[in-house]
Amino acid sequence: MRYKVVPPVRDREFLERAQRAVPLVPGAVEDCCIRLVDETAAPSRDAARESLTFLQALELVEETPRGFRRRRVDVDDADLADAFERRVFGASELLDALRDDGPVTADEAFEAMREHVPHWERDRHTDWEAEWRERTKRLLGWSVVFGLAARDDDGDRYRSTERS
Repeated sequence: MRYKVVPPVRDREFLERAQRAVPLVPGAVEDCCIRLVDETAAPSRDAARESLTFLQALELVEETPRGFRRRRVDVDDADLADAFERRVFGASELLDALRDDGPVTADEAFEAMREHVPHWERDRHTDWEAEWRERTKRLLGWSVVFGLAARDDDGDRYRSTERS
């Protein structure tokens, strides 16, 4: 399963705090979101829900029939990078573009992603291009956090950190 949610870019410490905020014993979504707001200073319950879904995509928490629970795993760079690429929609497509076409600007990365945006997503938003440009910027930012990409010295271009 691939998750579509990509919250605003934060640092690794945020992910660690957010993971620790989720209980080991399954808790209701609302309870987990309140804990995330309290522990990470997430600006709202909606932002906390977005972070909770992202943690699930990164395999740091899991949903059970009784609610969400923290997985007993360390926040390891390689595992996070792997889960991000496998489980976040658009990440593998973006990283392929960086490997094939990089270095690229955020706009060039969006152009490489354009063909991968599902038709139902295009119909869902009044301005789907603006929505997906922002999503592409977030994917780029998280790619940097996970060590899969780097920004060039000028800060305007992104390149893959993988060696060909």
